[in-house]
Amino acid sequence: MADFEIVIAGFGGQGLLFAGKVLAYAGLVEGRQLSWLPSYGPEMRGGTANCNVILSDNPVGSPIVEHPNVLMVMNNPSLDKYENAVQPGGTVFVDSTLIGRKLMRTDVEAVYIPATQMAIDMGVPTLANMILLGAIIEKTGCIDFGSVEAALHKVIPARKANLFDVNMQALNAGREFKA
Repeated sequence: MADFEIVIAGFGGQGLLFAGKVLAYAGLVEGRQLSWLPSYGPEMRGGTANCNVILSDNPVGSPIVEHPNVLMVMNNPSLDKYENAVQPGGTVFVDSTLIGRKLMRTDVEAVYIPATQMAIDMGVPTLANMILLGAIIEKTGCIDFGSVEAALHKVIPARKANLFDVNMQALNAGREFKA
């Protein structure tokens, strides 16, 4: 299986670190070598946030992703910051509800998903992150979707176990989205 070096970026409070944690835990379920490195500004909610996730069949030498082959962005500043770092041939997943511009590069694939609007329409406005994650999993095959279900059971705290089904619905909405 290919190595996936993923950056998930946007504003604090969008669930970026949670999406990365779900992805990393799914890799753990599959017995993959992995790294999950969260990063957020001092403002946290409303400030910039991102996480690096590496899924590999080989030991991970560094948790830092300098040139991702998968980028998920949920705001304009993150697209501005990371667009040029993506490896040629990589894929960029853009929340087109919140990002009004198209990618400037032609050597990467852009997937525009109105994730925030889809989440609002589903009645779960805070789960745009999971819609995008579902699209990433479907498009890249970075992990098996069954592993995400197992990961969600581990990552969602017991006090919020009632959110499992709605998270799965959001992931499935992303998997089924056709541009």
